[in-house]
Amino acid sequence: MIEISLKNIEKYYGANKVLENITFDAKTGQKIGIVGLNGSGKTTLFKVICGIEKYEGGTAAVRKGASIGYLEQLPEYLENCKVIDVLYSAFEDLLEIKEKMEHLERQMKGTKAEAIEQIVKKYGELQEKFEHMGGYSIEDNIKRVSIGLKIHEEFQQRIFNTLSGGEKTIILLAKILLQRSEVMLLDEPSNHLDIESIEWLEGFLREYEGTILLISHDRYFMDKVVNKVVEIDKGISTIYHGNYTYYLKEKKRRYDRQLVLYTVQQKQIQTIKNSILRLRNWEMKGGSGRYYVKAFSMQKRLDKMVKIEKPVIEQKKMELNFKLRSKSEEEVLKISGLRKAFNEKELFRDLNLNINYGEKVAILGKNGSGKTTLAKILVKECEADEGIVEFGDEVKIGYLAQNVIFEDMNQTVLEAFRDNLTISHQGARNALAKFLFTKDDVFKKLNTLSGGERSRLRLCKLMQQDVNLLILDEPTNHFDINSREMVEKALKNFPGTVICISHDRYFIKNIAERSIELRSDGILEYKLGEIREVSSKDSNFHGIKKEA
Repeated sequence: MIEISLKNIEKYYGANKVLENITFDAKTGQKIGIVGLNGSGKTTLFKVICGIEKYEGGTAAVRKGASIGYLEQLPEYLENCKVIDVLYSAFEDLLEIKEKMEHLERQMKGTKAEAIEQIVKKYGELQEKFEHMGGYSIEDNIKRVSIGLKIHEEFQQRIFNTLSGGEKTIILLAKILLQRSEVMLLDEPSNHLDIESIEWLEGFLREYEGTILLISHDRYFMDKVVNKVVEIDKGISTIYHGNYTYYLKEKKRRYDRQLVLYTVQQKQIQTIKNSILRLRNWEMKGGSGRYYVKAFSMQKRLDKMVKIEKPVIEQKKMELNFKLRSKSEEEVLKISGLRKAFNEKELFRDLNLNINYGEKVAILGKNGSGKTTLAKILVKECEADEGIVEFGDEVKIGYLAQNVIFEDMNQTVLEAFRDNLTISHQGARNALAKFLFTKDDVFKKLNTLSGGERSRLRLCKLMQQDVNLLILDEPTNHFDINSREMVEKALKNFPGTVICISHDRYFIKNIAERSIELRSDGILEYKLGEIREVSSKDSNFHGIKKEA
């Protein structure tokens, strides 16, 4: 059964055409990955399907009566209520039935025996409906999803409006999973989850019987969940029937085939053009007109020929090249007996760690284990309760926060980039262009940029500074896959030291020489090439346990 049908969808923002020819169907049970560069229109497409955004051409049809759950990348939810209330709101219809049942129960207590029969009959009908819709499993379902997404009891009692953007996204994801809509549109659902929660979500979505449209830049996640890929490139959709790995291989195969066809046709075209030229030359040397007729006929055939476009597989990418101006001494960082707690919650204690020059270290751990707090301690944005942090004498730190905020959000991209940098106007524009801030993009206000654009700007500025230690907190969040690959390549070639917090398993596998799992009682260390399965569900990480 077709749940969603899109045909020749066109969408404009002002004079800019964002979507040009989007055509595909989503059938019951399909898990479809939507891929494309940042700004290609993936999120806009979701909003078109949900009716949030209008479109100018084509048709968009959703099966009559189909329920849709939509997780936005940057969600807005203004209810001033507790987290647990948001979770329960996934069962509004069931809770309404339950309230009617409780009202009838109260009526029974004060009703005479001869009048109670009608109430009991109505109560029985409601109870049957409540049971059929899964009303007696509400608490079990909330418990299952809460365990999977690490929404503990204390978290459930917090006021929703006091949560961070990432925490709000997790709660709204939980609500959508609990609703079990017939169609789910998920925009970067794994962005704020730790590795265990991502693995749990993979299993949940694989078992889900409805239809899923998924935007994600997590390559492992896409591979394990989707069975169909729709690529959006220059506003046009292309369909691939398989997972993400199949999509990459098939895209390359189609490119190679089209290149062969294009090359053969170009040779044919050139042969015809040469023949036309010869015929015209012969005619000019004294022909009777018959050469001209042949030349005209061949030109007409050439004009009618359906031209094969030259295939393009390489997209415009960021040009990353970290330049090391000063080398630090051999020991870059030494942490001894570090402890940090907030109120009664202890994040970590007796944390000991040595990092030497040139090492690439990944910091792993569950959400709430203190990874970002540790990064803030290292850059002196937060103080430890106990312990010592020592850097080498020549260490110069570059820090990329998870949520990038600039001091003056009313500045333009160009103004913010040049702030505290000795660089000419043209030099700044050249540097920004390498990070895909071109033309009028440099005059955008910071408060209009997406999270990914702000991270890109901060990374661009970081590369102009004299640093030899990079501390990066979720550097690939909101980056498209091409950009992630460029960041990976740049960090692998960076001769200095890298400390990176990430939940992107593909990114960690490509970058990290050492992986440090942060725990309340210290650390577990996994070194490249040593064998120990970290997760029973995912063997992408291997290492050996070091003393905690």
